[in-house]
Amino acid sequence: MARGKFITFEGPEGAGKSTHLTLLAEHLRKTGLPVITTREPGGTPLCESIRELLQFNAAGEAPGNRAEVLLFLASRAQLVERIIRPALERGTWVLCDRFCDSTFAYQGFGRAMDLDLLRHLNAFATHDLMPDRTIFLDIPQQESRIRLAQRQGAADRFEAEQESFHARILNGFRVLAKATPERILQIDSSGTTTQTESKIWNAIKPLIQVAKEQS
Repeated sequence: MARGKFITFEGPEGAGKSTHLTLLAEHLRKTGLPVITTREPGGTPLCESIRELLQFNAAGEAPGNRAEVLLFLASRAQLVERIIRPALERGTWVLCDRFCDSTFAYQGFGRAMDLDLLRHLNAFATHDLMPDRTIFLDIPQQESRIRLAQRQGAADRFEAEQESFHARILNGFRVLAKATPERILQIDSSGTTTQTESKIWNAIKPLIQVAKEQS
């Protein structure tokens, strides 16, 4: 049985990652492919607990920058070991809301941590697992903030960061996409949901063809 494909969704807050991950999963299932979806941090009971620590200070204090990145990587290690890698080995396609590029953008560009160090730590946490394709939903910062303001509920710890932090993150994603265009597919998500959905589907169809040829 051919290995499944691993597709991640990345981008700034409010770019539409969760929405378009769900839509792509539906498209893939209609072609007959087995698909599971997950998210970071999260995806297992342990990882969901770490999510609460990271996003909502569930322990009663905010983690420092080093603790923050190590918590993200601990969650990723667990998710890869328990969910992602076993599914891929079964031939299942895995769609994940955020993965390593969020670490590089948020902690590398946003927190000014060493990118090479982050890459080494990520490789250790994932046993060198990298996505087959990454959908980077690119959206102007102003539009991102407008969409966030329209959400229900209180902002999490990252959403509440200063504008300069979010500007560094968006720039980081763009730098990463430019450096690895063969993996990271940069897609403008400032249009309608239907327009962005179509762009994503057209970008992923070649990967489906390759998978069929390998099966």
